Amino acid sequence: MSANPRLILVITGPTGIGKTDLSMALSEQFPIRLLSADSVMVYQHLDIGSAKPAAEKLSLSPHELIDLVPPEHAFDAGQFVTHATEAIKRTWDSNLVPCLVGGTIMYLKSLLDGLDPLPSSDPIIREEIRKKADHEGWPAVHAWLESLDSGAAQMIHPNHSSRIERALEVRLITGDSICSFWSKRKTDQRIAGHPIEVATLALMPSNREQLKSRLDRRFDAMLTEGLEAEVRFLRERPALSLTCTSMRSVGYRQMWEFLDGSISKNEMREQAKAATRQLAKRQMTWLRSWRADAKTIIEVAGSLPIGEAKNWLSGELDRVL
Repeated sequence: MSANPRLILVITGPTGIGKTDLSMALSEQFPIRLLSADSVMVYQHLDIGSAKPAAEKLSLSPHELIDLVPPEHAFDAGQFVTHATEAIKRTWDSNLVPCLVGGTIMYLKSLLDGLDPLPSSDPIIREEIRKKADHEGWPAVHAWLESLDSGAAQMIHPNHSSRIERALEVRLITGDSICSFWSKRKTDQRIAGHPIEVATLALMPSNREQLKSRLDRRFDAMLTEGLEAEVRFLRERPALSLTCTSMRSVGYRQMWEFLDGSISKNEMREQAKAATRQLAKRQMTWLRSWRADAKTIIEVAGSLPIGEAKNWLSGELDRVL
């Protein structure tokens, strides 16, 4: 196995901050290959609501790890690590530098810091959790988690049942927060047999209120672009339901509930916007602590900081290549 570290770039930040557009601009001028680290873009046919780049843009700036599985399929961090490891190896073999782009916390954490050494599942505890969910709903289970582990609860959306279940299960089994397992970063992490060196660029809003307004406008634009028609098309797939992981994604869940008639169109719009803002807040909370000693932060105001990002990338490539 090689003793020389291989470079992996990461461009991350909260949803809607401009990660994809910035990375595509950089890929036009630097020897990098873009690898998506987005838990919604992995699904085929989830295009508008995931803010997936249009086909013409992807033809100019190809991405790997997009459209990996049908929307009926479950997809988790372990599967992402497998796909990402193969993509990274192909990138290195092509004499390019892999650049992970996205804000899915567990994907980046699992790949770059190692899969978490979490305890095995306890069927009795898991059954207790699911009974409460069946009787009171997952928001009630999320409130239970918050009473025991507020840090984990802040990182997990109240509708993300599988993550709520696992975090609560770990707390009840070990007495420790699942976050304590996440914090155990492996300093000797290897990918495809190579030790790695990670250079991370985190985009953060210079003004949170401006980001909130931008997120609201983005969801309105998704509605204009045809998000409702996209979800109506998805609902025709016999095996797809609101219990599928893909349909629990922000925007898709609320649109599905609207089409079911359980909420009004205005409620759908407002709930989706609120969920998007909550997602951005959780991502920023996590990013403040993740690799705090080894990342560059660029604040984003009105326009994309392409010049600053070019300087960062040039410096990283010059240092290791």
